[in-house]
Amino acid sequence: MADALIAERLMVEHETVDISQAISPGASAVIRPRELPLISYPYEWCFGQLREAALLTLQLQQRALSAGMRLKDASAYNVQFDGGRPILIDSLSFEKGDAAEPWPAYRQFCEHFLAPLALIAYRDPRCGLMLRDFIDGIPIDLAAGLLPWRTRLRGGLLAHVHLHAGAQRRSAAAGPSVDHRQPRRMSATGQEAILDSLRRTIEGLRWQPSGHWVQYGHQTSYSEAGAASKRAIVERMLAGTGAGVVWDLGANVGTYSTVAAGDGRQVIAFDQDASSVEHHWRSLSSDARASVLPLVMDLSNPSPSLGWALEERRSLVERGPADVIMALALVHHLAIGNNVPLDRVASLFARLGRRAIVEFVPKGDPMTDHLLAARKDVFPGYTIEGFREAFGRTFRILDEVPVEDSMRTLFLLEAAA
Repeated sequence: MADALIAERLMVEHETVDISQAISPGASAVIRPRELPLISYPYEWCFGQLREAALLTLQLQQRALSAGMRLKDASAYNVQFDGGRPILIDSLSFEKGDAAEPWPAYRQFCEHFLAPLALIAYRDPRCGLMLRDFIDGIPIDLAAGLLPWRTRLRGGLLAHVHLHAGAQRRSAAAGPSVDHRQPRRMSATGQEAILDSLRRTIEGLRWQPSGHWVQYGHQTSYSEAGAASKRAIVERMLAGTGAGVVWDLGANVGTYSTVAAGDGRQVIAFDQDASSVEHHWRSLSSDARASVLPLVMDLSNPSPSLGWALEERRSLVERGPADVIMALALVHHLAIGNNVPLDRVASLFARLGRRAIVEFVPKGDPMTDHLLAARKDVFPGYTIEGFREAFGRTFRILDEVPVEDSMRTLFLLEAAA
């Protein structure tokens, strides 16, 4: 089965290495999976990505049942995006299973996949960020309480969320007096039916991205000549870096992520708005997804180290640095919209990338003036001279090019050693 899953790109390939590398005695084999260029986490995925990962997990459990096996866990962290598609990275999730024993990972699947997807679809896309606090999945009873009453009219959500939560409450109320030593039995047909129900429930969830930031991606203060000039400058600066991996910070709907993906580069496109990331993901063709991965990330509050001893899930900084970061039309949002001093912005950028292409949007530009319209201007240092001075502390300025027919300037920077 493993060879077939690898051939179909459903599971990461691995090689067998010497048994002496086992971490404990008694191992029968040691395998080394192919290393992926970047590990992302479910709380950084958009709705569509989490949905695809859920359907892959159900597909793998179905395949395992057909082979007399099962997935012993259904953690969303066992899935990564590689070449634009979800792939299982935990080859050891499979075990021999009793054909009459219910799927032991059913609850975990519901908490890692179904609960957050339902909350996004019926409440708010920001509910996906709850997975950052509930690292073991959103508790079913919590999800049931947060979902609107009308979800009880959806057969799958009624069974797998609301009735599931009720069964958990009754089990907890019964306490340790209940004998759990004899597992409940279930026919093969019953197991197939549950998997089919979960699949149809997941496929039936719909969410349409919308909002200010999705439209913002199509708004610009650039003239046609200015837009062409900016694109040409970015392409030239990227070509000069020889970069293989680019992180596009504040990518919005991915206009310049596509530019960065030229010449075989791999691009991770971060944006704080889940709707924009979803729009970006849906807009990519299957070929484009092989080189661009959109992720949800707020640069003013990026993913931290999480889990036991803060070592289970790595922070954004720990997963870098990229060869090049791009921060186009972003600095004014951080400096003015989020009150982050320019030197602190520069310090973070230097930790994220060896080189950086950064756009400075000065006061007087419509987008910066829009941010200042609703607040007092307490940013006397927000000038191009202030930018050069602040970024010059952590970067060497390799190039500085004004954008034609615009007040903006693009900088090519290299982090100081």
